[in-house]
Amino acid sequence: MRLFRFALALVALGTLSCSRASSHDERPACPELDAGRPVDPALLAFLSRARSAHHVADGLEEQKQLDRAVAVLEELLKGPLPGGQPTEVREVLSDTRARIADLESQRGRFEEAERHLQQGLDLARETTYFRGHLYEVRGLVEERRSKELSAKGDKGAAETAKQRALGAFEESMKIQEQVIKNTVPGDKP
Repeated sequence: MRLFRFALALVALGTLSCSRASSHDERPACPELDAGRPVDPALLAFLSRARSAHHVADGLEEQKQLDRAVAVLEELLKGPLPGGQPTEVREVLSDTRARIADLESQRGRFEEAERHLQQGLDLARETTYFRGHLYEVRGLVEERRSKELSAKGDKGAAETAKQRALGAFEESMKIQEQVIKNTVPGDKP
């Protein structure tokens, strides 16, 4: 999931870019965001650990070792977290749950995928890219479920799953549209 790595890099970049103007200049680079607190080493370590876990999961997914990829990501969820669970941590955890849900649905474990999606949504309550991404993955999960049910001859359940997929994709689009509007106030297409 190269998209996850991109999102994680954005979180890390935002955390780092506004911490200080440079190592030689103690003035905040983003004074409106600086609360006088240096970059948290535990947060940086967590973000690095998360990036590494997702790289490992990428390799395992490429080798079709989905069970091992899920296990690596679940270890990240169980591991130590920076104190106070800052926004960046909640975002990484919710995105990791989305990734696990995707992998679980590839394995045909749809209930497990849904459990991870719901836990991710519990973490990502605000209107953010991460919440929208969880709904996007829910759509993918339901598409896979629909195909599996259809292959088994359960056309009614397959159609229900297909409708859930479409509803999840529509919700994702609404959330991401709102994220864009919130990011660029007053800018109209």
